[in-house]
Amino acid sequence: MPITRAKSIDSLYEECKDSDLVLVPDAPMASALNRRLDQPHFGPFAITPRRLAARRREQAEDRLAFLEIIQTTDLNWKEASYAVGNILQCWEYQGTADAILDYEQFATTATHTAVDCIAEMDTTSNRLTEYSIEADTSVAVVGFKQFTELERSILPPDYETVDPFTEESFDHPPFRILDSPAAIVDAVLDTVTPENADDVAVVLDAASQYSSLIESALEAAEIPYYGGPGFNDDARHRAFLQLLRSAHAGRDTRVGDVRPLLTQLGMPVDVEHDEKRLYDLDRPEVDWILEFRDKIRSRTFEEAIGEYEAVTDASIDAFREELATLGLLDDAVTEPAVDRLEFYLQSYEVPVDRENEGVLLADAKSAAHVDRAVVFYLALDEGWTHSSPRRPWVDRDQEFERNIRQFQLLLQNGVDQYYLVQDTDGGTPVTPCLYFEELLDEEFDRFSDLDSLRHSRASRTTQDGFEKEPLDVSPEEVTALSQSSLNTYVNSPRDYFFSRLVDNPDKDHFREGNLFHDFAEFYVSHPDAITSDTLDDVAAAILDEVDPFLRGVDREVRLTKYRVGLQTIVEFLNADSPHGDALVTPDGGRGENFFAEYYDRPIDASHTERWFENTDLGLKGKIDLVHSPTRLLDYKSGSKKSAYSIVKHSALDPPSDKPNFQALLYLAHQRTEHPDEELRFTFFHFLETLDDVVTGNDSLEDCLTTVTYYPVTFEEYIASPDVFTELQEDAANDCNKTFSKSTYEIYRAVLDTYEFPDTSDSDELIDSEFGDALTERLVADVGDYKYVKKGCKQALRHLLRIRNQNYFTGDVDAFEQFVQDRLSELNDRRAGDERLPVQGLGGDPNYRYVDNRDCILEGGSR
Repeated sequence: MPITRAKSIDSLYEECKDSDLVLVPDAPMASALNRRLDQPHFGPFAITPRRLAARRREQAEDRLAFLEIIQTTDLNWKEASYAVGNILQCWEYQGTADAILDYEQFATTATHTAVDCIAEMDTTSNRLTEYSIEADTSVAVVGFKQFTELERSILPPDYETVDPFTEESFDHPPFRILDSPAAIVDAVLDTVTPENADDVAVVLDAASQYSSLIESALEAAEIPYYGGPGFNDDARHRAFLQLLRSAHAGRDTRVGDVRPLLTQLGMPVDVEHDEKRLYDLDRPEVDWILEFRDKIRSRTFEEAIGEYEAVTDASIDAFREELATLGLLDDAVTEPAVDRLEFYLQSYEVPVDRENEGVLLADAKSAAHVDRAVVFYLALDEGWTHSSPRRPWVDRDQEFERNIRQFQLLLQNGVDQYYLVQDTDGGTPVTPCLYFEELLDEEFDRFSDLDSLRHSRASRTTQDGFEKEPLDVSPEEVTALSQSSLNTYVNSPRDYFFSRLVDNPDKDHFREGNLFHDFAEFYVSHPDAITSDTLDDVAAAILDEVDPFLRGVDREVRLTKYRVGLQTIVEFLNADSPHGDALVTPDGGRGENFFAEYYDRPIDASHTERWFENTDLGLKGKIDLVHSPTRLLDYKSGSKKSAYSIVKHSALDPPSDKPNFQALLYLAHQRTEHPDEELRFTFFHFLETLDDVVTGNDSLEDCLTTVTYYPVTFEEYIASPDVFTELQEDAANDCNKTFSKSTYEIYRAVLDTYEFPDTSDSDELIDSEFGDALTERLVADVGDYKYVKKGCKQALRHLLRIRNQNYFTGDVDAFEQFVQDRLSELNDRRAGDERLPVQGLGGDPNYRYVDNRDCILEGGSR
């Protein structure tokens, strides 16, 4: 079925104007018809059934009924709310207050109690039940199918029905596809001004992000609006409720959990403290809230409001009045009382006075009529679909028909309609509202499959109507990348961009890692200052520094962990202390060291924390320990990685889904100082043997992972006699046996004749031309034995392990070019040639390694 064209208000008025009374399904339509009266009319003309019966504005009777029940019965708040919702809904569909008692599963004691209470109240539903229109009144009913059974009960025996639809179809305007919610809001603001605000309506899903976005944008542009935020949206009300909730949250509450509250209270704290426990944050900004938390259980809600108003210099009288209505004002602020209050505010909308001027913000699931000349429809997605009540008294087919008719009417409001939508959200297609499946004859999965226009985000103009001129400022060129920046950029350039803009909180593992690094650096300079006994003091000092991040139950476990880690570092440096000349660096400046201050001793070691910036290569970084001129070492507090894993995740084409170029980057720089030497990079995982220490089976070797750089190509390296000797002595048994019976000349002849394939997969290598040739030559030389063929396979795997666990000249050469390409690409993007994309070189980023997840859309590339 196509979208059916709705009659205009003028057309409806012409059909109804001779009637004494016109009943309509929603108040905005009634107001629109009443504004077209061209002659005096005694009594109401166009009106909703509820307004007619009650002779007053419609009230949220679910809230009123709930308040009456909790004050006059013993029902708890949740069972009262559940009963009220069911009773009123069943009443609406079945026409009587006690109709719900006909359904056995709902006819509980609580429901009987609630029915008796509600039946005595002066509610709109009660008035509607008792009301009837006089028989001699000429009545026109617009949209009869939109009325519920209760609303239809007031109709006289004779009345005229007026269909709000014509027999024609509605040729809807195109869906205008924009890139993002922000772009959609900008499109609205490009049209709306304070002068034309009264002519504009915006229809949206009130529960969606568009509600807060459009409200904020209109406020910032000083454009009046109404129909938007309610009682619960008031920032002061939200802050006070969060203050009460946080006061009962326990001692492990983190600063980040109450950051919005601290901001609202005028007590902002740097984001670096977000992961710390609020109780352990020694800063004056939080003194008041800590004092409030400590004494909250001895305060009433009235006293809590007074203290909140005093510290914020803001009044929340409306909240005070609502607490009085609930009977909570003089109650103690206990956790159950706060739970009840929070439940109430989540369940009911407290009425607020609104200024009825400016842009009308209309909820897509409420009224079907919006009497404005220009109407913007935002999103039109699944959020616009009504959820039909799953109750036995609801005819779901009839309810669907009612909703789809309302949706068709809604789409046609105004002289000009603008459907502003997104085609994708975070890389995932946006599903149009499900009603379109019934209304449009086309097959579609997303808005771009329908009649649509794609819009790029328009540039905003200033208030005087002129576009802002771009600033003629050249961006500062990036000349070198650190390993962390390169890792982030390759995973997601957009995340790299935000990492330069957004501060992130300190975390316990960052703080721990820094303190262990400081200790290792200090110990190299002052081994005499540390003994077995003083390690306990050092571990306690680390615990004190990290304590704000920890739960109380974690302290003993962490103390043991720190003691073991420190002991492992000491054992390694005692057994294998750094030697030789330190790495030459352009800037050997050293930052602060916690233990240098703790022991009041300077750091004078030339081997530790060596900073370098190699602009020729475009690389920079800080090396934890120059263990020797040809060996670098990095301390790691995380889980141990194998040499295979390290090399694998430094792959360039394509990059790994966990890009990590640390070893490759540092070796590339070290190669410039020792160009023709074999170089090693060691990761020292000093906590790797934590469990083994407890059992006495620890070994320093288990903590170390080393990757080696050989100053030759891989092909040259494996063609060496030393590698052939490895195949004879250090490989698997059958390989040793096979190659011990052959000669280096035969092995070398295969390498000289056949190219070693570019693969990291052993099966591919074995099945390759090279693999076949090696096997054939060894079979011919040693004999056609099963162990020879098996030994050749073992030899090929051994060669591949060498390839997959080390670096060679070709690897470092390719990496240096890779870095130059990334720098050129990055600087072009910084100059404005294109936005930094979300996707990295390997496609969609690995979101486990995205630091600024809230700032980017998953799957997006723009």
